[in-house]
Amino acid sequence: MAKTLLITGASSGIGAATAKAAAAAGWNVALLARSGDKLTDLANEIGDAALPIQADVTDRGEVTSAVERTVDRFGALDAVFANAGTGVNNPGIETGDPQEWHDMIHVNILAVLYTAHATLPELRKTKGNFIVTGSKAGREHFKGSVYSATKWFVHGFAGNLAEEMREFGGRCCVISPGMVNTEFFDEPKPTKLQPEDVADAVVFALNQPDTSAVREIHMMPND
Repeated sequence: MAKTLLITGASSGIGAATAKAAAAAGWNVALLARSGDKLTDLANEIGDAALPIQADVTDRGEVTSAVERTVDRFGALDAVFANAGTGVNNPGIETGDPQEWHDMIHVNILAVLYTAHATLPELRKTKGNFIVTGSKAGREHFKGSVYSATKWFVHGFAGNLAEEMREFGGRCCVISPGMVNTEFFDEPKPTKLQPEDVADAVVFALNQPDTSAVREIHMMPND
């Protein structure tokens, strides 16, 4: 029976590329995002292995419901890719917008926590994988960047979660890319990492044998 991967932030960029790559590798994919139309188009492209679920991952109830729908459809949950994330227009502390910080922290931190909280009971059953999108910004210090601070949290949390999951044979991996050519940027970045590059890293982490736990994959553009 095919294994099942739940992806947040699945409607575009890294999430959509990972959905396609995982489905091509034989996985069922549950696709979570707020953009219902994009999810439907992506699910139609993938076929019966995809389940589109319009959801706001900063809402605990919607995340819990999405997990339930995924298990009802596919029978189990074997892996999660907590990929949803956002940034801010002004990265500075003194000149930044605290409301933007509030919204970003809910997506970059709380949504990851909500996703882990809702999925761990199912991953415990399958000795599954929890993969989360970190960043180069979560490994280095950037002047005044609250975004960077949220990604430092992600990296620290992933390490802590890996220790918790190893107790039941599960694994946690943080994917930490440098600049990726996504809709996050106003101008295309053709020489930077592509969403498909990150998707391949996720599939690599998922395909590790039981004896191997890849805790982090750090990727940089080769330009």
